[in-house]
Amino acid sequence: MRMLLIFFIAVIVALVGLTQWRAARQEAQAEAATPPSGDFVEVGGVPVHYKVMGSGPDLVLIHGASGNLNDFTMGFTDRLTDRFRVILFDRPGLGYTGRPAGHGGAWNAAEETPTEQARLLQSAADQIGVTNPVVLGHSFGGVVALAWGLERPDETAALVLVSAVSEPWPGSLGWTYRVFGSSPGGALAVPLVTGFVPQRVVSDSIESIFAPQQAPDGYAKHIGVGLTLRRESTRANAQQVNALRPHVVEMQKKYSTLTMPIEAVHGDADTIVPLQVHAEVLMGDVPDGNLTVLSGEGHMPHHTSPDAVVDAIDRAAARAGLR
Repeated sequence: MRMLLIFFIAVIVALVGLTQWRAARQEAQAEAATPPSGDFVEVGGVPVHYKVMGSGPDLVLIHGASGNLNDFTMGFTDRLTDRFRVILFDRPGLGYTGRPAGHGGAWNAAEETPTEQARLLQSAADQIGVTNPVVLGHSFGGVVALAWGLERPDETAALVLVSAVSEPWPGSLGWTYRVFGSSPGGALAVPLVTGFVPQRVVSDSIESIFAPQQAPDGYAKHIGVGLTLRRESTRANAQQVNALRPHVVEMQKKYSTLTMPIEAVHGDADTIVPLQVHAEVLMGDVPDGNLTVLSGEGHMPHHTSPDAVVDAIDRAAARAGLR
């Protein structure tokens, strides 16, 4: 009996070791395939990855969940760099930005709040000379953009919210966020995903994010989906999303203080961040909001209807007196 127990323990240890080896190998391949495209500054010991393009008034772009700054560089930033200095950031734990002290690690389930993320990115922005920016946030990045405005109301020219999380939502999120965001799930389940997730699952996930439209050809390769599948990034994403709602509840109480111009762009076919739950409600919470509803559009209008998003940016800049 004792020998049998030793055998089973040895098998488990071997499987755990194989999983961790496979996960590390996949991570190395992902980073080799999609290296950092920008530069780094350090904020309190945390590396923050950013990219600067173009010239003009400052425009900060903040990506959504499971993403990185490359999401904006597939044809979108090219529409803006002739009249804006575009600054793109990787959010904490995603892309190549690190996680602040007290976050991260296989057994640590502590998330970075929207306010903590905004402060980290603002400190990085200060180092590269960003002043009075228009701040655009997509999806989860939208609530970080709102936190940015709440933290610096007199130093934020305008907000542009694209398919943005902004309001408390009914119900709960999927089980994967709860599992991957927990300490046991982060330590045990996440390495299995990193090491062995089938490509078909990745493709189906991208299709669901873009539905009812289709992702542009080469999207997965361009953004480097393997970066999101790294163990620390998968944990960070799950923890941030899973713990988000209570922070939104508290932030929503302060939206009436956001007096800067706010432009929201949202598709009425967005099932990930529904229009009726978020942007439509937000317009009643802020003093100076304008909502553009895109008929039949899903969650990724900066790819599928980029002109509408660019128009919203130009309106925000004009309303803020930057044009």
